[in-house]
Amino acid sequence: MTSAIAPTEATESAAADVTPEEAVPAQAGPAEAEANIWVPGGTPDEMTDETPEGTSEDTSEDTSEVSEPIAEDARAFGVYARTGGWAFALMVARSVRPGGQAVGETPKISARRFSELAGCSAERVMRYYKAWDKAADDGLVPHFEALTPGQDVELPDSDVWLSYYASRSIAVSPRGHAISAAAEAEGIRPTKALEVAENPTALRAAILADPGTAEAARKALMDRLEEDPALRTELVRDIVRADDLKKAVAAEAKAGDRVEYVRQIAENGQIKTPAGQKIEAPRELREEAERHLSLIDELDDGEEAGEWAREAYDSVRELVTKTVESDPDLRVKERRAKFYNSLQKATKVFEELTLDDAEDDVYEDDMLKRLEDLQQAIASCISAIQAKVQ
Repeated sequence: MTSAIAPTEATESAAADVTPEEAVPAQAGPAEAEANIWVPGGTPDEMTDETPEGTSEDTSEDTSEVSEPIAEDARAFGVYARTGGWAFALMVARSVRPGGQAVGETPKISARRFSELAGCSAERVMRYYKAWDKAADDGLVPHFEALTPGQDVELPDSDVWLSYYASRSIAVSPRGHAISAAAEAEGIRPTKALEVAENPTALRAAILADPGTAEAARKALMDRLEEDPALRTELVRDIVRADDLKKAVAAEAKAGDRVEYVRQIAENGQIKTPAGQKIEAPRELREEAERHLSLIDELDDGEEAGEWAREAYDSVRELVTKTVESDPDLRVKERRAKFYNSLQKATKVFEELTLDDAEDDVYEDDMLKRLEDLQQAIASCISAIQAKVQ
């Protein structure tokens, strides 16, 4: 009887990432002459229930002349082609002691000891152990307690293996489930996304070296910011701490405000004067705004809009000024609004002054002189206004 030897870590890793038709286990244990069961002493014809249609039992080569290592490989290949990872999982299930089972009750060994003999990690052994455990709960395979070392059982088809096996430990965690769901929503294999999540350093290297990867990462972060306030806060803090980024954000914000000013004129037909008045935009002004806006909207994603926004804003503002100056009534309203805005600002600033802390060491002669000058200026302003309204 050929003993069942667990696959090496390299062999198992390759087998977990390929289709059953592409993987061959290192060695497999003996099995009964049934479907999905490998019989070490059997011939190639005994590996299937029937001869494939269109072929003859008589082959062009005499299999009796095939060396035993080649025949063993062929039989192992057939087992894995039909069962996939179940062949490896059976090795673990019948050899590894289930949790809670006393050591003296079974000749089985621990997952750590099994991994040492197999030359792989205990974590990898436990992934197969957990896959078998879930399948046993669903009634596909016997429970661990019913298996003994070297025992063979009928195995499920290979196409259901990936429903139970998680090739990475992260896949069975809540974080792994979230990553898998997101990957499926994007139309990619979950294993690809899980691999990236397990190796942030590789992701960082790809972002640093490849503009395409960096762009994909940027778009993903922007999509995530809407539902992740903590990430948004951290990103803002990073920007504030970096002077170059802070300046870039300020420049982009300014450009955005300018584009929005032009857009409001083009789409709503209203302009806002320097003094804050909102008036209907003349047709000439609206057409100019539409022209500049169309140029900005046609820019490629990678093109800088700052210079285009400045040119559009300056051009439109110049036309706004001409519109105001060409209308006497509008010009008077504009000057009145500007004066009133200045008066409001001055009033607010003066109201913020307080005499609650009137101590000898707080106020100086220069402060008093400035207040006296301000008083005289206000008096002169009042006299000039009174002279005009009388």
